Amino acid sequence: MSSMTAAEAASFLSREALYLDRFDFDSWLALYTPDCRFWMPAWRDDGTQTEDPDRELSLIFYRGRRNLEDRVQRIRSGFSVASAVMPRVAHMIGNVLVEPAGEGRVRVDSSFISNVHDVRTNRSHSYFGRYEHELVLDGAEWKIASKIIRLMNDVVPTMLDVYGV
Repeated sequence: MSSMTAAEAASFLSREALYLDRFDFDSWLALYTPDCRFWMPAWRDDGTQTEDPDRELSLIFYRGRRNLEDRVQRIRSGFSVASAVMPRVAHMIGNVLVEPAGEGRVRVDSSFISNVHDVRTNRSHSYFGRYEHELVLDGAEWKIASKIIRLMNDVVPTMLDVYGV
């Protein structure tokens, strides 16, 4: 299986979203390659996002699963202000399209809405945008080599973290 159908890709993305909704961080992290990139670029202006996370502003950027693991450890520690009281989160994924990206690689584009309810303030907010995943075949399993989150409503009224988008 060196390719993936749109239905398989939708199932994969839904599983990733469910792990985040349930705060099942171990299962979520297991979906990523050791050298993954997890990036949410900022908007340079009204119509242009930043293009280089090493030289330009990013809303979130982690290079490598080890850095994602460090973030999860901080979330679990209770020392993260954003995660002192975990919000209620529900992701919805749609418009999933798959295209080959080389042997054992696919690019998956999708749209998302993430609903986040902050129980401390009793306020809810929806984030929406597009995901760009690059998946690689690792043995018999697909893994995330890169995830780019193109957040369309980037005025963030509350804390923003990996589990909320």
